Amino acid sequence: MTEGQIVEVCELRQQLLDCKGHALVIGGPGCGKTTIALKKAMVRIADGMNPGQSVLFLSFSRAAVARVGEVTRQQVPKALRDKLSMQTFHSFFWTILSPHAYLLGAPKALRILLPSDEQVEYGTIKSKNRNVQNPEWVNWLSERERLFREEGKIAFDLFAPNALELLQRSNQVRRLIAQRYPLVIVDEAQDTDVNAWRCIEILASFSQVVCLADLEQQIFDHLPGIGPERIAAIKASLNPLEIDLGAQNHRSGGTEIATFGQDILLGKVRGLPYVGVSSFSYEPKKRTQSSILRMAIGMLQRAIRKETGKYGRSVAILTHSGASAAKISAALNTEPKPVRHKLSFDEAEVMLTARFVAYLLEPKEDVNRLSDLAIALELLANAKRAAGLAAAKQWQIWALKVRDGKIPTAKFVQSVLSVMDEIRGQRFSGDPARDWNSIKRALRKVGDKDLTIVAKNLDYLVAFNRGKRISAGLGSVWVRDGQYTCAREVLDMALAQDQIIGGADDPPGVQVMTVHKSKGKQFDGVIVVREGRHDGKQFLSSFVWWDDGAPYHRSRKILRVAITRAKFHTLILGPFYPVCPIVGPHNL
Repeated sequence: MTEGQIVEVCELRQQLLDCKGHALVIGGPGCGKTTIALKKAMVRIADGMNPGQSVLFLSFSRAAVARVGEVTRQQVPKALRDKLSMQTFHSFFWTILSPHAYLLGAPKALRILLPSDEQVEYGTIKSKNRNVQNPEWVNWLSERERLFREEGKIAFDLFAPNALELLQRSNQVRRLIAQRYPLVIVDEAQDTDVNAWRCIEILASFSQVVCLADLEQQIFDHLPGIGPERIAAIKASLNPLEIDLGAQNHRSGGTEIATFGQDILLGKVRGLPYVGVSSFSYEPKKRTQSSILRMAIGMLQRAIRKETGKYGRSVAILTHSGASAAKISAALNTEPKPVRHKLSFDEAEVMLTARFVAYLLEPKEDVNRLSDLAIALELLANAKRAAGLAAAKQWQIWALKVRDGKIPTAKFVQSVLSVMDEIRGQRFSGDPARDWNSIKRALRKVGDKDLTIVAKNLDYLVAFNRGKRISAGLGSVWVRDGQYTCAREVLDMALAQDQIIGGADDPPGVQVMTVHKSKGKQFDGVIVVREGRHDGKQFLSSFVWWDDGAPYHRSRKILRVAITRAKFHTLILGPFYPVCPIVGPHNL
């Protein structure tokens, strides 16, 4: 960057800090949008705020909120941090709905319909069949609305439209929110859907709004209500001061990772190498996936050490689909010495499995042995139903037989009964973590493959920091009652709190996830996995997304997001064939 450009950027940043009206800050990954927004927040706080007021920082993902929290701890003085309220859109909408949803005709006691429970209800029903609206899906949407209005159970998809209805209909609610948050900072504003944006638009009549956006990171535009028109709507509605930070790069400074991402986006990847970017091409028939991944991780870590003097603390392996992520995880677990890693997974089955284990913690009496077994089988069937697995139907049939007083001789039923008998005969310690682990051991010891999978799912739950909130809730109940009374309710409350207000800390080590799950995150190093897939006619690069034709603009946006998650080094991993029309055969 030239001296003149540096001066210009500094002037733009100062304009934002001095601005008293609305503003729109546009820029690429790592350009400093978050940093300048936090400085703007500090300026507003220093100008003086009333007791109870704070600056609201809104983002879509818990990962993004956690990342902003980390930056806040580094850059915001401790005395000012309590004046910053960092929330996801879901947590913000919950603060509006939980005390006021009765104004919409819902019961006063509002409860969250967790995604896992929602998935049990609709299972594998799809919204459309061959591009025609599915009547079963329409029926489920009606049922979901009824659950909210009559039973006070609200699904996440209903948060935004109902929060909007409250803001539109109640002057008092609008006034309360605006008085509490005189400045609202909207991260990833390009991804706001119609309802979320309309809520911000209403608040903009009372509060100052600063939007942070990068249209080229709009990779969720396949979802309803999200599209490129959002930036135009922001400009038309707010008439904001516009600050364009361009392609500055502070996340991966000293490298050309951001440059490579931008060149991918524009379709002009150069033939010469990029600093901080490399590739590893292989012949699939000559190497196992396990050996390929291990070599790639080694190459990435050596590159990071060469550039920084030490190995990377966090590494992400990013791929195009959940199925691919599961295969990568399985490959890393093969061989005598598995590669320790965390898999970012579809959580529905795991959450419902945890409810089964919470049930095993609850106090039981011998006289209820059969009814307890029926409930256990029903809970396990729900977990399988959410995953769309056929076993759910059989397990439900067995549960009905048990309720009729007959115990099936099936090995699975006998294994579940054996575990329950063993747990009923033991005394818990009152240490939730210890007792939770004792149940996992009992599940593994019985030797049934399905119950072993249940135990493994619980490891995922703890690995993603859910265990702390669950343990705290169970511990409080034990102190009160001397037993784990209503453990399932405690679990549900902990999971709901985590979904609404919990952070999403990225643990150190290797993580495997889809590109879409990586948005808002950053890692020391990233491996972007390219595979071959067959579309029914030919093999294509997985970097080209379904229904995306040349010049592959949507595919390029998604790949750019993956590439720019790295701070120090990005490695592109893929087979020699098929050749990718986006990255080509370039030697990076």
